[in-house]
Amino acid sequence: MAQLIVLGVTDRDTAERALDIAADLNKRQLLRLEDAAYAYKDDKGRPRIQQTVSTTGVGAAGGALWGTLIGLIFLNPLLGLAVGAATGAVAGRLTDIGIDDDMIKQIGSHLEDGRAAVFLLADITTADRVVDAFKPVNPTVIQTNLSKDDEHELVEALRA
Repeated sequence: MAQLIVLGVTDRDTAERALDIAADLNKRQLLRLEDAAYAYKDDKGRPRIQQTVSTTGVGAAGGALWGTLIGLIFLNPLLGLAVGAATGAVAGRLTDIGIDDDMIKQIGSHLEDGRAAVFLLADITTADRVVDAFKPVNPTVIQTNLSKDDEHELVEALRA
């Protein structure tokens, strides 16, 4: 089962480094990353979200495929491709998978200026190696869906 872990980091660049670490751990199969994102405040103090998975692009590609196939049936594959891609892109944009966007926005709105929050939805297979990999970004645990004991262990492990 995937765990949600929200880590506070010093800035946007550090958040991007944390996502790079998560992607590397995923490649090495030390965790199975289902979704990841980070939130920060822009220069005007508005919370911004950077997602790692674009549902718009995936929806457009799927819609283009199905649109072309349906267009072939009606002898107009180019029209089918265009309509399918547009419909798929809209459907993808409206789809929310993984981490809840409203929660990301809520936590992002409470960030201090300059700080960022990294959101990881992952199944962690080797917790000790994952914790060691994240120590260089000096994160603080903001929120998790772990048990209280597991969350306390995580906080202590990141401090050590």
